[in-house]
Amino acid sequence: MRRLIILLLSLLALAQPATARERVVIEETVEVTEYVDEGGSERAVGVAPVAIPKGIARFGPFVVLDGTRAAMVDVTDSASPAQFAAMVKAYPGIARIEMIDVPGTEDDRANLKLGRMIRARGMTTYVPAGGSVRSGGVELFLAGERRIAEPGAEFAVHAWVDEDGREATDYSADAPENRAYLDYYREMGLPDPQARAFYAMTNSVPFSDAKWLTAADMRQWVALD
Repeated sequence: MRRLIILLLSLLALAQPATARERVVIEETVEVTEYVDEGGSERAVGVAPVAIPKGIARFGPFVVLDGTRAAMVDVTDSASPAQFAAMVKAYPGIARIEMIDVPGTEDDRANLKLGRMIRARGMTTYVPAGGSVRSGGVELFLAGERRIAEPGAEFAVHAWVDEDGREATDYSADAPENRAYLDYYREMGLPDPQARAFYAMTNSVPFSDAKWLTAADMRQWVALD
């Protein structure tokens, strides 16, 4: 399978009310910063800072809040599965991932592996009011055996793009590149028709744009508690 890269939606200049946080720093409050891409342009969608507990340990994008909860506050990358494994080894009682600010991923293969790891442990994924889950972060939200999204949570989806600039619709429906996602959604408990409908919805929006969803919108596509 090609290495698929999902855009970090916080780096998009979207014609959207300021909702998506970019990169966070774990302090008593979150610091919102700008991102300079490789082309030198500055693109960010800013929001008001969000208070995040300092936590007791940090493992990549995961901040351990206590013996049963961890928060997600950053992008995932190739190191994230190993960081998750280290976290649950050190804190085996963690059963809930609180998705505070999850912009997306820098390595889609690793992101899907991480989702499977979350699912295998039977964890709950939880997005609080004001929480923001975008792009590849949505796959991780789906990994929860229980999925909870409070009113005021937000989600954003769009098509993936590969290293050749091709999107999902540039491949046949049964191509390995597309089957990888459908297989994942089915593993996350979506019946086949639902998995296909959800995947088609995400790919109806080009890589350079985004479709913003509320918790109520998400409930129309996937089962939430």
